[in-house]
Amino acid sequence: MTKIVKSKCCALITIFVLLFAVNGCEVLLIGGAAGGGYMLGKDKRPAGVIASDALITSSVKTALFQDDDIKALDINVDTYEGQVTLIGHVTSPALIDRAINIAKATKGVTSVKSHLVVIKPH
Repeated sequence: MTKIVKSKCCALITIFVLLFAVNGCEVLLIGGAAGGGYMLGKDKRPAGVIASDALITSSVKTALFQDDDIKALDINVDTYEGQVTLIGHVTSPALIDRAINIAKATKGVTSVKSHLVVIKPH
């Protein structure tokens, strides 16, 4: 992806998350297809924590998109009370470390769990 496309995609993700987090919709789907998502009405966290977690998820995803070597679409980011979980695949062990470090460097992240695996590129 080019930097312009990555930038537009990151902006759209951020706008989407913030729009629905601030809107106060009763049903809010958070998480990607790999993470399954959940509905706000069934979540026991206060709305402020959910909004904060959504912002963290968006920030981590944006930072992953801005990295030229990581294919951010191959990584699902999920956040629960500041704890980030990365699920997906990358093409080298070094990229696992890079993705973890990007997540750890994001404001609000308290810990990072990685369920990233290395696959050979096609």
